[in-house]
Amino acid sequence: MDDLKAAAAEKMPNGVRDFYNSGSTDQITVHENQSAYLKYRLRPRVLVDVFKVDTTTVVFGRRIDFPLSIAPAGIQAMAHPDGELATSRAAAGRNINMSISSFSNYSVEDVRKAGLGVGPIEHTMQIYTMQDRQRQQRIIRRARAAGCRAIFLTADSPVLGIRYNEHRSDFRTPAGLDFPNLELLSRDILANSHADGFDGFNSASHSWAKEIPWLREMGMEIWVKGVLTSEDVLLAREYGCDGVIVSNHGGRQLDGTPATIDVLAECVQAAGGQIRVHVDGGIRSGTDIFKAIALGAECCWIGRPTIWGLAYDGEAGVTLMLDMLYKEFQRCMQLCGCKTVADISKAALGIVRKNGPLARL
Repeated sequence: MDDLKAAAAEKMPNGVRDFYNSGSTDQITVHENQSAYLKYRLRPRVLVDVFKVDTTTVVFGRRIDFPLSIAPAGIQAMAHPDGELATSRAAAGRNINMSISSFSNYSVEDVRKAGLGVGPIEHTMQIYTMQDRQRQQRIIRRARAAGCRAIFLTADSPVLGIRYNEHRSDFRTPAGLDFPNLELLSRDILANSHADGFDGFNSASHSWAKEIPWLREMGMEIWVKGVLTSEDVLLAREYGCDGVIVSNHGGRQLDGTPATIDVLAECVQAAGGQIRVHVDGGIRSGTDIFKAIALGAECCWIGRPTIWGLAYDGEAGVTLMLDMLYKEFQRCMQLCGCKTVADISKAALGIVRKNGPLARL
């Protein structure tokens, strides 16, 4: 993955590369999302017949090749002209699912069509709470009409995180790229910095009591993205959400929040099997996927690796990245003695202590 990241960096202008790769303020969370996985150690079992292993799992009612999906990363056409269309085709080809960003450079209809042209795929639609409720409603209705399964409500962004790299470069979406899901054309987007553009449509006046009942009327599954505490998981249960995505926005919102892998078990416990729990942030290998599943996640989501694959070689680059993660995950299952995804549990992990033996989970 580091090789892919480096190869992608060579093909992107500095401002674009920094937009994708950087986090907020001191970059603590964006780095810890990845490094936190290192303290979890694998406990392999031996002499298990793993000649045939089943890496598949069921997500959104569909059996996918392995417990991974593509997160709603925006402005993908900066990395490659085919952007989200290429990503959707690669996801369908690898038989996994994809979430479509509000900031997609292609419409929800076109992204969905691109994937379905290759094979079966489920899409979800990521949205923010918007000042213009009618526009927000139109986005959701279009997503539902196109066949999207669920709404991913990004709940950790009442305001945009402080991203110094964007301020330094006065980052703006390149000319010629639209946001069709947000109903914004390039000329409108170029008039503002990315931060000002976000503040222009996003609403900081949101709450569980206002958002969830209103979204329920749209007739789609409701998932809350950006949860990091058991308290918010309990609220998601209380308000009848279908699931949560344990996420800190890739370290791009509030810096200094915990790595998602470190709060995953807490959130799974709070869910109590009543709602589903997925996770994103810092996943860079098939072993990382294995660790997250062992800690209770139903599925993992990746953002930046998708961008790196796109920048490297478009659809083929995303396919390469997904195949790499699949093979690593399969091999990790075999070496840990797990024949099915259901066999992966906390028993397969330990955690490093500063002094003393490995701690069992």
